Amino acid sequence: MAQVGIVMGSDSDMPVMSKAAEMLDKFGISYEMTIISAHREPDVFFEYAKSAESKGFKVIIAGAGMAAHLPGMCAAIFPMPVIGIPMHTTSLGGKDSLYSIVQMPSGIPVATVAINGGANAGILAAKILATSDSELLAKLKDYSESLKKSVQEKDAKLQETGYKNYGK
Repeated sequence: MAQVGIVMGSDSDMPVMSKAAEMLDKFGISYEMTIISAHREPDVFFEYAKSAESKGFKVIIAGAGMAAHLPGMCAAIFPMPVIGIPMHTTSLGGKDSLYSIVQMPSGIPVATVAINGGANAGILAAKILATSDSELLAKLKDYSESLKKSVQEKDAKLQETGYKNYGK
């Protein structure tokens, strides 16, 4: 049974949403990925959001662009955490998506990551699930340590080569 639902409004969102899936894979978290247009197939969307809890989802990651209704509507129906990923748009660079997702009314929160922030959405879902899973928490701590080590290695290389020779 999938722990996380990943839903997007269009297949054009797949490059960003796949980054969330990659992070969930990295931590061994099961998920189900779906394309649903809240505007073009509202009946399908409502069934998805209403049945998400009975499917075993603990978190939904919803990506959307422009009017970006998908994350907010998921949060209005699904009783557990929803993470919204605002998609970059050609007309307003994703600011429209960001504002639509982050400006939810009181009582209907959506955790919102950066524009095209698929990887961070996956990590945030893992952190939410880790509140009741010590094995997953240990994996997240190891991941954080690997990030720290990566920065330290890059700094050591910079100190060794100097900034004018870095990367050459």
